[in-house]
Amino acid sequence: MGPRLTSAAFAASGILFLLYPVIRPSGDDAVAMAATAWVAGHAAAMLGFVLLGPAMLGLHQALGDRLSLRAAVVTSIGTGLTLPYYGAEDFGLNVIAQRSLRDQAPALMELAQEFRYGPVAVSMFAAGLALLGAGAVMAAVSVWRSGTLHRWSGTALALGFALFIPQFFGPYSLRIAHGALIMIGGLWLAVSLATGRRREPVAIGDVRHAV
Repeated sequence: MGPRLTSAAFAASGILFLLYPVIRPSGDDAVAMAATAWVAGHAAAMLGFVLLGPAMLGLHQALGDRLSLRAAVVTSIGTGLTLPYYGAEDFGLNVIAQRSLRDQAPALMELAQEFRYGPVAVSMFAAGLALLGAGAVMAAVSVWRSGTLHRWSGTALALGFALFIPQFFGPYSLRIAHGALIMIGGLWLAVSLATGRRREPVAIGDVRHAV
């Protein structure tokens, strides 16, 4: 990916992570989960995760150091572990909630809680988000050391992903603020890539930089 596509991916990913809590209903009851906005909000988050992987790979191509390559790899693994939970939360819980309301069977919502806190599901989810946080921090350190981009331009994104798990335990206003933080981080990196001093993009298979 060239700098322009990388910038666009970071910017779009950041905006999608703000749309996620803004669109998603603030409640966690059947009415919220059955809403179209529930599906749309979580879909925005999933697209944000999907775009983050190519963006990190493009960042590595721009910087060409081993740490940015590790950041791209760790981020991709984190995304792979996180997306199954988000997909089930989005589509699976939406179907359960709709059936619960249609059949007037509130006991069906117990299935939602069983899924959310199932040991395998929640462990994969937590591990994925932890790896995403680690990857974003690696990327921020790589940007800091690079001398080609604004030194602070990776910090907001790193802080946002480092706080991804803690923000779930705060009020919904905090979740919106967290989405805004990730959006700022994505836009900041996008601008830095678009305006910073350039190195020649590094080929993905260039062993001189990737090893």
